[in-house]
Amino acid sequence: MRALLSVYDKTGIVDFSHRLVDAGYDLISTGGTHGSLTEAGLPVKQVAEVTGSPEILDGRVKTLHPVIHAGLLARRDSSEHLAELGQHGIETIDMVAVNLYPFVATVKKPGVTLDEALENIDIGGPTMLRAAAKNFPSVAVVVDPGDYGWVAEKLSAGGLTHEDRRNLAAKAFHHVSVYDAAVTEYLTGESDTKDELPDSLNITLQKVAGLRYGENPHQPGALYATAAAEATGVAGAKQLHGRELSYNNLMDADAAWRTVSDFQSPTVTVVKHNNPCGLASRQDIAEAYRQAYEGDTVSAFGGIVAFNRAVTAGAAEAMDPVFYEVVVAPGYEPAALEMLQKKRNLRLLAVESQPGTQAYDIRPISGGMLVQAPDAIDEDPATWKTVTERAPTDAEKEDLAFAWKAAKHIKSNAIVFAKNQTLSGMGAGQPNRVVSVHLSQRIAGDKAKGSVLASDAFFPFADNVELAAEAGVTAIVQPGGSIRDDEVIAAADKSGLAMVFTGVRHFRH
Repeated sequence: MRALLSVYDKTGIVDFSHRLVDAGYDLISTGGTHGSLTEAGLPVKQVAEVTGSPEILDGRVKTLHPVIHAGLLARRDSSEHLAELGQHGIETIDMVAVNLYPFVATVKKPGVTLDEALENIDIGGPTMLRAAAKNFPSVAVVVDPGDYGWVAEKLSAGGLTHEDRRNLAAKAFHHVSVYDAAVTEYLTGESDTKDELPDSLNITLQKVAGLRYGENPHQPGALYATAAAEATGVAGAKQLHGRELSYNNLMDADAAWRTVSDFQSPTVTVVKHNNPCGLASRQDIAEAYRQAYEGDTVSAFGGIVAFNRAVTAGAAEAMDPVFYEVVVAPGYEPAALEMLQKKRNLRLLAVESQPGTQAYDIRPISGGMLVQAPDAIDEDPATWKTVTERAPTDAEKEDLAFAWKAAKHIKSNAIVFAKNQTLSGMGAGQPNRVVSVHLSQRIAGDKAKGSVLASDAFFPFADNVELAAEAGVTAIVQPGGSIRDDEVIAAADKSGLAMVFTGVRHFRH
């Protein structure tokens, strides 16, 4: 029996090779791997010795040879295949351990050149993996160093089962598909949002963790991350404390993290069922939390809290009386962490940095996927158009900008009441906009007086503005563009409201 070893990541390869020799395998290897095994005192042949051909083109061509691939692909149950091998003096290869050049790590480096990227596209490795995996009933293929241990144990104890080999082959094909997807993404520039979406998408996901269940107990659930890159955002968060995360925890944690990540100043949000029910920006992060909580103290119970700054001891102390499911933050002061870890069931997530914009927003529908560029554009409030007789004051302008950004993270039809950089009321997911205004007014109560209002899309009728004025709203920001804009503006002027049009809408279905 012969084993061909060619690995970029040499973790565990020497020990694995020792165990292969003990199991009766002869070793074949390539350049760097051959050096490591030779230094360890293992008997190993260079691929060039087996093929009779030297490595050429700076190592680009070494395993791409009929002697290698015939040895991998020959069917052991075919007398014709075996006779043909004998005719050409070729021996079978029964084990392949290969992992690939670090393409993803290379292209993530700042300033990487095209030449560097191309040199890290592995050709021989994927070809060997595919050949071995295609012939898995006869050739065992190992691509993950984490599998070396159990594979070696089974080889020593009598051999791998057909199911073992099949699973290893599936893992190899998956590994190659992830690699190919990363190369495709790099060469086509899929990581950059474009005005036009490509004709095809390569989406490869890697399972990060199993979940107890999905949205409901009868639905299996798991967390996957984009396999072509290191997990970022909430998918790559480090859990510092608490029980296992649920599907719903992660959904809400992501909504919360996306919300606070959209603000430059210190900001805290409380999220329930994917919608911010509390949101505030303050220079002191503890005060930001207190104001966010006061936005809707009833809905906050059992919610998810996200900070875009490290959680301080003061913030942790302020959170102490309230039951929360999850806290998400870029970090925690030691005293804050110690305090929060006293809550046995509170899940604490640390996200290393605020996530960059995702390449695509993808949602499944029956039979396919809806794909769009993310709702991430640079907006300058200074360009908004005042359409009423009264222009907003400087204080109103600040609150309008805050409310407009908040509305982007609330499900349509979204209405936001805000005052002093704090969410005071919101209406979300309603079939008509006037109901969302009613809900915002009800939640805000007395805090509605002096608030500004943001609407994620235009007002189709003037009744929305009339209701807002009755609640005490003083200024409104909305996209504009309704056939009844004149009626809406007239209603605002009648009540002395200031209104600005952004020219942009932010539906979130």
